[in-house]
Amino acid sequence: MKSIAIVILNWNGLNYLQQFLPSVISNSKVEGFTVDVVVADNGSTDGSVQWLNSLGESVKIIQLDKNYGFTGGYNRALKQINSDYYVILNSDVEVNSNWLEPMVSFIEQNPNVAACMPKINSYAAPTFFEYAGAAGGYIDFLGYPFCRGRVLNIVEEDNGQYNEAKEIFWATGACMLVRASDFWSAGAFDEDFFAHMEEIDLCWRLKRSGKSVWCIPSANVLHVGGGTLAANSPRKVYFNHRNNLLMLLKNLSRQSLIPVIFIRLILDYASAFGYLLTGKPKFVWSVFRAHCYFFCKCFSVSKKRRLFKHPKVKLYPKSILLQFFVFKRQLFSSLPNKGYF
Repeated sequence: MKSIAIVILNWNGLNYLQQFLPSVISNSKVEGFTVDVVVADNGSTDGSVQWLNSLGESVKIIQLDKNYGFTGGYNRALKQINSDYYVILNSDVEVNSNWLEPMVSFIEQNPNVAACMPKINSYAAPTFFEYAGAAGGYIDFLGYPFCRGRVLNIVEEDNGQYNEAKEIFWATGACMLVRASDFWSAGAFDEDFFAHMEEIDLCWRLKRSGKSVWCIPSANVLHVGGGTLAANSPRKVYFNHRNNLLMLLKNLSRQSLIPVIFIRLILDYASAFGYLLTGKPKFVWSVFRAHCYFFCKCFSVSKKRRLFKHPKVKLYPKSILLQFFVFKRQLFSSLPNKGYF
């Protein structure tokens, strides 16, 4: 019998565990599979482990000695789990009785699919998509991510417009089903990232290995979002700018690498200038720190380019910033695609 491990990484998220873990335990049965719910604790100090111990055998606990971030925490935990499939699941996700089976059924029937995700709606406003994933992620040729149902900061109402199963570029780390064999053969999560955009980097490597990534909207979950770092956090700005550059350096084709990195650096400086004009000096410092880290890590990160093949992976060929700010195309359905989507 094949096995599935639903793995929740926790760091001082006792309130989310108490609120949402019971729904995961009760709603995660799949016929013909053994399903384990595992909580990997990243050195919490809020009583999370003590509460988890009170649940008995319904949850398996992996205790890590400190906070290794999203990437290091998951890598260390997953090495201790022997399973055919992993579900990477945030602690602030509410699931229903049919959230898992459609994804498992789809990936079982399609051997070339390495990972898939459900449709993700907002816990606070369930009729709207949730920012971190919506109905599947893409990136443009400059590395800016967007989703079916969310372009930059505009989140759409879910009227069933994206209810078809679709191949996507990246699946969100908030809720992702991934084959264990593909996860490890692609190199697992890159621990240089610590947190943010690590799932896009992973999916890019999966696609470079010839695999595909899908969204299965018949599976659906609700996500709170921003449970670890708020969207307006200087630390999140730092991780996003830093990790996006690292991801581009690792994965872009040799022909695209230098011009795209050059353009992105200019756009980052423009973003920093905008933060300065709006009275956000901490955000300016975050962008500067991100660039310092990137330049210091350039040589070591560039070595990772050699670890994987470089088949042509299609990025969205237009600038999402240009579409959004200049042409005012702020909904996914309004983006010109020329057969890309």
